[in-house]
Amino acid sequence: MDISPESLRGHFLMAMPSLMDANFHKSVTCISEHNDQGAVGIVVNQIHEGITAGLIFEELGIAFKESVGALSIHIGGPVHMNELFVLHGPPLSWNGSLIFGNDLAMSNAREIIEAIALDQGPRNFIIALGCAGWAPGQLEWEMSQNAWLVTPCRNDIMFELPIETRWESAIRLLGIDPQRISDSAGHA
Repeated sequence: MDISPESLRGHFLMAMPSLMDANFHKSVTCISEHNDQGAVGIVVNQIHEGITAGLIFEELGIAFKESVGALSIHIGGPVHMNELFVLHGPPLSWNGSLIFGNDLAMSNAREIIEAIALDQGPRNFIIALGCAGWAPGQLEWEMSQNAWLVTPCRNDIMFELPIETRWESAIRLLGIDPQRISDSAGHA
């Protein structure tokens, strides 16, 4: 697929404090696809309290290692909330993976979920219920309303930092102190 220069594929969207949608309050979303048909991504800093990977694997009838079963499940976004998505680093060659960037992919194929359950999947991954999605032109309009800040994705922020620090850390990539961001939008 040819990516236009305006594509946000492979970028973080960090919600401005003024964004009133409860699904995205202080969220960091990794955009895996953005074209003239819309955009899709996974929120990387929200988890389902009380839902573990083990509960999901049991529901799907997938054997799993106890250590993997204790992993948290992310709230990937308000779209397809009953579907699993895996945002992951290398290896990227799993069936059905949407590869974006040099070292990131998104998949919801059973093959990768089974491999992760047995601790044989990618080293870096997030398992999410749901994803974030935007209709054609919707994300562009939201950006014109100052709802989002944008910066290229960083694996260390997604896969290594504690969940509660990801929003501030992503904003700091822009050289911005998150404490100085206003809750109200404005246009220059």
